Amino acid sequence: MSRRTSYGIGALLLVVFAGFAFASFKSSLSQYVDFEQAMRSTAGIQVAGALEQGSSDYDTVEGALRFTIVEPETGKTLRVRYHGVKPGNFEDAVSVVAVGRWDASKQEIAAERLLVKCPSKYQGAEVDNKSYG
Repeated sequence: MSRRTSYGIGALLLVVFAGFAFASFKSSLSQYVDFEQAMRSTAGIQVAGALEQGSSDYDTVEGALRFTIVEPETGKTLRVRYHGVKPGNFEDAVSVVAVGRWDASKQEIAAERLLVKCPSKYQGAEVDNKSYG
């Protein structure tokens, strides 16, 4: 086999691998949508909202966390169901991003992942700028 043929085969393999990697990456992406779009979607989605205080319920037997998020701009609410370990800081959440799919039969987001944003423990803390010498 000539050197030119070897380079051609190598280049072809790289192109095929790059195409496969791109297709895999693209299929794993889910876009941010508002509540209305979430309820019409059949694809993977990300929905962000404020945690409605007092709405969460964690079933330790089933390992399911159910809660409600509120869309800040409209005040609309959306139920979310997540199977997995409840995040330790969940009740302190300022906002929650649910990554998953709309479950039309249960009228809720079936979340595969949760991204929880909590207030910083350093927020509002004063810093002592003394120099030590």
